[in-house]
Amino acid sequence: MTGVLFQYPGFLIAALVGAGAANFLKHPAPWLEGIVAGLAAMGVALVASAAKGLTYGTCKDRTTMIINAVAAVISYYYPVTWIFPTLILAGGLVTLFTLRKVVSKASEADRIEKLGVSRTVGAVLVAAWLIVLVCTIVFRRRTDYESRKELHWWEAFYRTGSIIFGGGQVVLPLLQNEVVATGWVSQADFLTGLALVQAMPGPLFNFAAYLGAIIAFNAGVSVVAGIFICWVALFAPGILLIYGIMPWWGSFRHLQVYRRMLPGLNSAAVGLIVGAVFSLTFQIYHASPFPVTTICIGIIGFSLVDFVGCPAPLAVLVGGVCGVIGWAAHMH
Repeated sequence: MTGVLFQYPGFLIAALVGAGAANFLKHPAPWLEGIVAGLAAMGVALVASAAKGLTYGTCKDRTTMIINAVAAVISYYYPVTWIFPTLILAGGLVTLFTLRKVVSKASEADRIEKLGVSRTVGAVLVAAWLIVLVCTIVFRRRTDYESRKELHWWEAFYRTGSIIFGGGQVVLPLLQNEVVATGWVSQADFLTGLALVQAMPGPLFNFAAYLGAIIAFNAGVSVVAGIFICWVALFAPGILLIYGIMPWWGSFRHLQVYRRMLPGLNSAAVGLIVGAVFSLTFQIYHASPFPVTTICIGIIGFSLVDFVGCPAPLAVLVGGVCGVIGWAAHMH
């Protein structure tokens, strides 16, 4: 029940907003372009604020700071799908071999034996995740996009959901690479949805419902089908792996190998978000009808969220208003 209440309100709103954006942002009026520019700037500002907080929370020493910076640089310079999990794994290996001291174990009071399922069921769930991943990748590569559009969407989102590690913002550079680089979603639609979804309740993964609506609309397919295919595909790997691994989690979390790798894994994952902030910033600059003003809106948004503590929904509203002012005042 808790998961339902946490996820579904945001999912429904994101799906409706995506369906509306697919129609109204196809050929936006000039004033609407101003709103989109303002929302995009505020969306990146929210990601930047999250990246700052996560960096301070995960990078506790020089090694993890370097891992964070290197992951950001490489992911920005070479944004291909396979590089993201590679960087995360590499970060974990660095702290595995550099963090020589024994990491304190979790207390016995916090020991977790299982979560509602037996180890047999857990093994089945992990196997199901892997089988679906392999099958969809294989079948997708044997088909062209025009003949099996839905399969391509499922594979892209399911693969993305399978290889991410860390907070919801980590998914952004991967999703951007999958849906914008392929032309399924325009850069403006992606950035607008990023701002709107961050102002909604629930996890950032609900962004998949927004993207699914626009992808399906652009492809001439049922919007409802696109919403559910992309949303389920992004959430499914995490659900299968969480319930599949939890029966072993009580023992696994005490392993020194895992505990020494964890700081590097987290630092590299956050580095991907840092790299995404710079990538998104340059993209909103080039896509905006008033680039300099858009960057200024982003700075205002970052200050509101990070220094003043302004709630995300209010910040997004401010971004839209600033965008309209920028359009009305013919700002450059």
